[in-house]
Amino acid sequence: MTDARAERIAKLIEPLRVEPGSRVDLGEDFDPRYKAGLKKKRGVELLRTGVSLLAEYQERLAAQDTYGVLLCLQALDAGGKDGTIRHVMSGVNPQGVKVSSFKQPSAEELDHDYLWRYATRLPARGDIAIFNRSHYEEVLVVRVHPEVLDRQRLPADVRGADIWDRRYRAINDWERYLTDNGFKVVKIFLNLSKEEQRTRFMKRLDLPERNWKFSGADVRERRRWDEYQQAFSEMLSHTSTPWAPWYVVPADRKWFARISTAAVLAHTLMDIDPSYPVVGKEARKDLRAARRELEADAPEGAPADPYAAGHPVPEAGDGQHGSGRRAKGRHASGAASPTGKGKRK
Repeated sequence: MTDARAERIAKLIEPLRVEPGSRVDLGEDFDPRYKAGLKKKRGVELLRTGVSLLAEYQERLAAQDTYGVLLCLQALDAGGKDGTIRHVMSGVNPQGVKVSSFKQPSAEELDHDYLWRYATRLPARGDIAIFNRSHYEEVLVVRVHPEVLDRQRLPADVRGADIWDRRYRAINDWERYLTDNGFKVVKIFLNLSKEEQRTRFMKRLDLPERNWKFSGADVRERRRWDEYQQAFSEMLSHTSTPWAPWYVVPADRKWFARISTAAVLAHTLMDIDPSYPVVGKEARKDLRAARRELEADAPEGAPADPYAAGHPVPEAGDGQHGSGRRAKGRHASGAASPTGKGKRK
C-alpha cells in the first residue's frame, strides 16, 4: 500500500484502533467528540475523497473476485449507522454491496446456533457486505437482557458464568476462519455520548417527519446506559484481534463519523490492493480478432475506434492495443484510412 493517500488515511484512523490485547474502558479511553483537529469544511472534502477511493477500489475488488469484505457497524440507538452507510457508500456500485439489518431473531433462527443467521448473510468474493448491527449483538443485547438468552434455549450445562468468555473466543475463531479464507472483517463501533443521544432523541420527537424513527423502547434501553457501556468495553477488550481489530469512531459529530468510517473501509481495500485480471495470451488473440471485426464494421466516416479517437490508450504489450497516444487515421479524424478499415500504422 504505497499510495500517499493510504498514508494519510492510516494516520487518521490509527488513534481509533483498539490495540489487540488491551483493556478498554470506553468512557475513559475514547472521546465521542474527538475530531482529529479537523474542521467540518475540510471534513466534507475528505469525505468526497474517501467516497471516491471506495468507488475505485470496490470496482477492482469485484473484478479480481478473490477477496470479500464484511463491514460490521455497532452503535447504540441514534448512533448514526443508517446515515453513515448512506453517505459512505454513496459512490459505490450497489450491485457489489449488500446491507443486512438484524432485528429480533425469528423462530427459525432460534432453532440454530447463534452465529447461523449471520453466516447466511456473509459476502461473496468480490463483494462488500454490511451488517447494520451484527453478531456482536450476541454479547451486547443478549448480555444486557438475560431474557433474550433464555429464548435461545441453550442446554443448562453451557449456561455457566463463563458463557461470555466462550462467546468471545468463538467469535474470534469465526472471524479468523473468515480472514483465512480471504474475507476481511472490518469492525466499527460508533461511539455516541449520552447527551448527544438525548439530543437526537429530542429531535425525533420535535420534528413530525422524524416521529416514525422514535420508539418507546429507545428510552427504556437508554435506562441501561451504564450496562451497555460495560458490555461494549468488554466486547472491545476481548474481540479486537490482529486479524479483525475494532475501530472506535467518535459519533457525536456525524461528519467526522462518516469520514472515519470511509477511511477505515478504504484502508482495508487499499491494503488488499485488488487488481484487474490480466488477459492471457490466448484471450488476447480473441480480443485482437474481435477488434478487427468491429473496426471493419465501422460506418463510412465514423472512427474505427470511437473511444480511442478521443482518449489516450495504454501502451502495447500490457494486454491492450494502444500506443499511449490518440489513434491515427480514421480513429482521430473521422476519415477512412487508406485501407478503408481504420487500421493504425
